[in-house]
Amino acid sequence: MRNRTHHKLFSAMAALAVSLGAQTLQEHSAEARFQLDVHVPDAALAALLPPGWTLNIAAQGPAKDANLRVIFIDRMTINGPDGKPLGKGSNHLVYLAAPVKDSSGANVQLIIGGLTADPGDAPGPFGNYLLATTHSVQRSTTGGTTGPIVDSQEWSFRAATGEHFEMRIKFERGAANKGQPADVKFYSAKNPAFYQISRQEQVLDILKNVTTNPPDRVKEFSVKGGGGSYAKLFDGTEKWLSWDNIVWLNRSVLLP
Repeated sequence: MRNRTHHKLFSAMAALAVSLGAQTLQEHSAEARFQLDVHVPDAALAALLPPGWTLNIAAQGPAKDANLRVIFIDRMTINGPDGKPLGKGSNHLVYLAAPVKDSSGANVQLIIGGLTADPGDAPGPFGNYLLATTHSVQRSTTGGTTGPIVDSQEWSFRAATGEHFEMRIKFERGAANKGQPADVKFYSAKNPAFYQISRQEQVLDILKNVTTNPPDRVKEFSVKGGGGSYAKLFDGTEKWLSWDNIVWLNRSVLLP
């Protein structure tokens, strides 16, 4: 019995090694993010999905009613498999990720598009990033011996074709939760046969949510987005649903 158990354990480990071996490591990154959950016009978003794919909108929980996420990303370090800096070694971008079901019915994330500050990152891995011909990012922290710690962030990206996002927020920092490491598949809306596996671990601080109603720690907030190919998504009827500060995110990007 003992030898049989050892044989099963060895077989399971070998199968896992084969599975991991089939994936190709592309890069590592350490990031800080700010995520806005939003509901944009369903018809405008559905028009951007690959044939046979459908929206996957949560009916409950913190992501209730959200059909799109606008994610501002400070890629503080980007390193190749050998540990050396990859490209410029850092980047700023904002991308649009939609929770969807693929043609088989599996729940996945679909990258609709994005704006990136690095010319070498356009059109990027998903084939639909636009170069931000102008961009700026400011992140700061204020604290003292008394009172709360307050963070301020200002993000601005604009493409030559008019697509843009500008977000300004000031919030009281809270005690954030660390999630378990997870593998998430991100697909390309332009080429749905392509996807990346993001092996990631993060600390999340939900500052405000219209469904779960945690203590509202957002002190100031403004956001503008749309223009160009994003005009129908952000036509003034969008509803902002959740304000999520991702304090840190460590991830490895792999290809299947």
